[in-house]
Amino acid sequence: MLKTKLLSFLITVSLTLISCELPDSNYETVLKDELFRKEILKNNPGEYIKLSEGYTYFEEANSNSETGNVVLVHGFSVPSYIMRTTFNSVKERGFRVIMMDLYGRGYSDNPNLPQTDELRATQVIELMKSRGIEKASIVGLSNGGRIISKIADIEPDLIKDLFYIASSGFYAYEEVNDKNVYQKEIDNMILKYPEMAKGQVNDFFEGDKYPNWVTQYEELQTHEGFARALISTTKNLVTLDDIHIKIDSLNIPVYTFWGEFDNVVVYDEFKDRLNKVFPNRKEFFISKSGHLPHMENQEEFENIFFKYLMFK
Repeated sequence: MLKTKLLSFLITVSLTLISCELPDSNYETVLKDELFRKEILKNNPGEYIKLSEGYTYFEEANSNSETGNVVLVHGFSVPSYIMRTTFNSVKERGFRVIMMDLYGRGYSDNPNLPQTDELRATQVIELMKSRGIEKASIVGLSNGGRIISKIADIEPDLIKDLFYIASSGFYAYEEVNDKNVYQKEIDNMILKYPEMAKGQVNDFFEGDKYPNWVTQYEELQTHEGFARALISTTKNLVTLDDIHIKIDSLNIPVYTFWGEFDNVVVYDEFKDRLNKVFPNRKEFFISKSGHLPHMENQEEFENIFFKYLMFK
């Protein structure tokens, strides 16, 4: 009897420990198939377009406007909703504006492809051309700064000017030889999903002002292929100095914005490189903000942003 009780106790303890180690059963269970897309369209204002590497979710406003075109490109993992405040403000001022979810993020497809800058830059270029946009002001947030640099490298004639917000594209990287993504790496990242979601509020100077931010991120973690996309993106990071020097030589206007208290992209770690590649940029530091100054201090950011966006 004692042995039976002891065995039962040990089994219970073992199961409890295992359950503590295993990730939420809902992680990476949602397939982005036709049913998924139909459900998304029922509950969201955007639409889908099939591009060369998969379906892309995007939102567009003022499609017939002659004021100007603005394309918003989000960062590493949080999709287009992170650009919502800027999208709405650009819309209210009469510009034609588009934002989309990049491959592997949000409501767009998760193609099993290397997540290079070129893959996502080509996605943006294809969307612009499919919507008849011949030239635009392009805004890149964080890792999205890398994407807009690559767009300018591939199709410079599409660019009116470039706005970098807390861009991570000015760091130097050692190229990774093995860019394959292995199942063990995916499993390890999924084990860290709870920590990753909670850590998203650290992007803000005052994270407690955004109580729903973690919940929104947890939804992203239910999408199959999310971890693979993030790992692949990290393995495909390369130094962009040559591209930035090329952009500067083309006399494309460049504007850089930084949060005063950004602890994600740390300005002092690359400012010398930035000065070398973009010596002619206009630069602004937004007070009382961390990694997302366009949201945290919207008024200060937009006062500057629209001054130059409207400059002819």
